[in-house]
Amino acid sequence: MADNLGMAAHLAGQSLRLGWFLALNRIVEQRSTGVARPAKATRPVPTLRALLADVGQLLLTDAMAVRDRLYPPMEEEATSLLAHFARVREMLAELPDALDRRQSRNASTAKAEPSAQALPAYYAQDFHFQNGGYLTEASARLYDVQVETLFMGAAAPMRRAALRPIAEFMRGRDQRRMSLVDVACGTGRFLRQARLAYPALKLTGIDLSRAYLDEACRHMRGLRAAELVSAPAEKMPLADASADIVTSVFLFHELPSDVRRQVAAEMARILKPGGLLVFLDSLQMGDRPQWDGILEAFPARFHEPYYRHYIGDDLEAMFVDCGLMPEMTSTVFLSKLIVCRKA
Repeated sequence: MADNLGMAAHLAGQSLRLGWFLALNRIVEQRSTGVARPAKATRPVPTLRALLADVGQLLLTDAMAVRDRLYPPMEEEATSLLAHFARVREMLAELPDALDRRQSRNASTAKAEPSAQALPAYYAQDFHFQNGGYLTEASARLYDVQVETLFMGAAAPMRRAALRPIAEFMRGRDQRRMSLVDVACGTGRFLRQARLAYPALKLTGIDLSRAYLDEACRHMRGLRAAELVSAPAEKMPLADASADIVTSVFLFHELPSDVRRQVAAEMARILKPGGLLVFLDSLQMGDRPQWDGILEAFPARFHEPYYRHYIGDDLEAMFVDCGLMPEMTSTVFLSKLIVCRKA
């Protein structure tokens, strides 16, 4: 039976959330004007109205999945509004320093962190001009509110698009006997959505940042725990053919080309034959031609050293070379969803 009431409640809540993060997005944009160097695009750029229309369609599609009981409504962690507002205040207070780093193109604060010495050089830098990169507790604490502000509240609904192919794959299967590995799980936002949808599924999150894994652990409170492992995605300490599902959410655009291919091969290695890969990351050039200007300008506004190569990379061919056969490719607002099966 369709859950029309659940759909309506979910859509109403998501619409309020959209309004809040849109307001924060406008505040950040206003404070950034004239401070950081503007990013110029030579390709088409959508209007704010067009972006919001697409976000609205994303929220409706997500609500329809709730109606059809493919997966439950989105549920944030049990953080008080007071704690959320404290993070927003901290984000806005840190903004001038971030803009200074952007202006000077300084992306080196992460290298000063003690944990940086043991990490790959490609990782120990200030992605998004975050102070400390991905290596500090403060970065982990602010990451989600920063990303949701950037995407006007659409980051979580975009991630949730990865639940649909998982729901289709899981139909008729006993989740108690199934396992999912989330590669570069970060602060655990997708892991939480997967746990809410599949309470008995074995979940593993892999990430290089201990600080982000600690935040993921906090974010999973109140739910059955996931196993959280600190390791590089290109060398995961997991057995061959040990996972039924592997997910990768917004990782590959932050990897050098050669590491991208190593990670794809590792995901193929740990997948069981017939297993599912669900890949979600940034759009690439030509996916939505009228939006290509956003992709062109993005690495100028945020420190993303591998992004320009990523947006022209042949991802499908890369997956095929690893024995991962693409079954479906689609666009989800500013992201691209690719679903593959291991041969």
